[in-house]
Amino acid sequence: MLDLQKIDTSWTLFLDRDGVINHDKDNDYIYNWDEFRFYDTTPEALSILAKHFNRIVVTTNQKGVGKGLMSVADLDNIHANMISQLQESGGRIDKVYYSADLSDDSVNRKPNPGMALQAQKDFNEIDLAKSIIVGNRISDMGFGRNAGMYTVFVATTHPETPFPDPLIDLRFNDLLAFARALED
Repeated sequence: MLDLQKIDTSWTLFLDRDGVINHDKDNDYIYNWDEFRFYDTTPEALSILAKHFNRIVVTTNQKGVGKGLMSVADLDNIHANMISQLQESGGRIDKVYYSADLSDDSVNRKPNPGMALQAQKDFNEIDLAKSIIVGNRISDMGFGRNAGMYTVFVATTHPETPFPDPLIDLRFNDLLAFARALED
């Protein structure tokens, strides 16, 4: 079980994007920066989390790219602006990993652990046993379990998700509630 008191700056935080950092579009994609909307509490949450974690990375499934509905340049622009705005408010994201793969059995598509393994290759200090994924879908929780990390579910878009659940270690209403729990 995840004990928030044991988290120190040797830990890594993995974050899902849509529905955790920004408003999700129901059954659609965020196509460009003009459509991207942070939750009001995201800047504060990331500024708190930056003090508690050595690495903060985003792992996001982005089928819209794979389907040709948006370009990699559009996605890169969204992520560059997201990172820049969070830095301005004292937050930090060290790197964004995305899977544009359409096949659910792709190693890089959540719930499969490929993006976590990529992050571990890029940042060799990442210990997946001392890592947490925060997500708003059961596929995020499966990704965490498959990569050997702890899981935190935020009920921003799917509050009906049952808890307790064997895939979910902790549940919070949103990212800021999780961040504040680290301060207690």
